[in-house]
Amino acid sequence: MAKFELDTEFVRKLAAILEETKLGEIELADGERRVRVARPTAPLTQAAPVVMAAAPAAAAAPVAAAVPAAGDLSKHPGVVKSPMVGTAYLAPEPGKPNFVAVGDKVTAGQTLLIIEAMKTFNPIKAPKAGTVMQILIENARPVEFGEPLMIVE
Repeated sequence: MAKFELDTEFVRKLAAILEETKLGEIELADGERRVRVARPTAPLTQAAPVVMAAAPAAAAAPVAAAVPAAGDLSKHPGVVKSPMVGTAYLAPEPGKPNFVAVGDKVTAGQTLLIIEAMKTFNPIKAPKAGTVMQILIENARPVEFGEPLMIVE
C-alpha cells in the first residue's frame, strides 16, 4: 500500500469551503484516497436527548436520575459519541430487532448501532463492557459528529 501524503493546504481550503457554505462536512475521493473534513455544529449537539419509547416509563426514571442533565451528556464518562455525520440505525435492517436495548449487558467491541454515511454502513461499537443505560437517539435519524448516542456504564 502506498503511503498517503496529506496536503495540509488542500485540507485548509476544504475547511474554508465548509465555513463559507455553512456545511457540516465535505468528503472527496480519488481512487483509494479519501479526504473528509467535518466540523461539529453546536446547536445540534446541544439538542435535548430523546429516550427511546420502547423502554418502560418505570424503568426509564431511575436511569434518567443517574445521567447528568442534557447539556452535560457529552461529558458523561459512559457516553458513546457519533464519530461521523450520517443517519443512525438501531437495527441491522428494517424489521429486525435492535442491536441493543436499555438494560442490555454489552461487551467491548460489540456493535451498538450503525451509521450510514455516503451509502456506507459503519458499525458503532461499545468502547467498553457495561450496561446500556440510555439510548439518546431515535432510529433512522440524522446525527452530527460528536453527538451523544448512548450511555454505557
